Amino acid sequence: MPKLQKTQGGKQEKKVIHPYSRKAAQLAREAHKQEKKEKLKTDRALRLSIIGEKLQWFQSHLDPTKIEYTKKEAGELIENYMCRFNAELEQIELQNSIKGRQGRQHGSRETVIKQTIERERQLYEGYGMEIPDIMNRKHLKFFREWDGDLRKLPNIKMKRLSARDAACSNPEVADVEAKEELNKTEEVA
Repeated sequence: MPKLQKTQGGKQEKKVIHPYSRKAAQLAREAHKQEKKEKLKTDRALRLSIIGEKLQWFQSHLDPTKIEYTKKEAGELIENYMCRFNAELEQIELQNSIKGRQGRQHGSRETVIKQTIERERQLYEGYGMEIPDIMNRKHLKFFREWDGDLRKLPNIKMKRLSARDAACSNPEVADVEAKEELNKTEEVA
């Protein structure tokens, strides 16, 4: 095997890799693999931060006197959550209503807020929105003690709640409806 020529300082000269060689393909695969790992890592971090912000909002708006929430109360909390951008939207509207201004200021922010509200509304009225399980005492206690650390997010029990669940959760209304159904079936028979 021939010896490589020595350059200054006794170091060996680095060979240039041909672009169509197996070594170049191996290096390209390795770089692509690293890029995919980094992308997945940033996507996961972004998703966790969004969930973390939502949970921090819920944690800051919990009633400290309640031991557990009913579905109806949780539904009201979700409604308040969806109205969290109202003050900012009013400020944007106020700025846009000033005469003598050309175009809309903060138009992109307004669009993002409206899209977010619309998506959350569809989610809540559809198959449900995920919130921390505040209907269970044990889970509510753990959620109140949560310090905002995103690494502990998987330990928080989540519950999916929809508008139908929140509306049907009143037991007195359900009992009255059941009695009316029973009376209708007795009249028919």
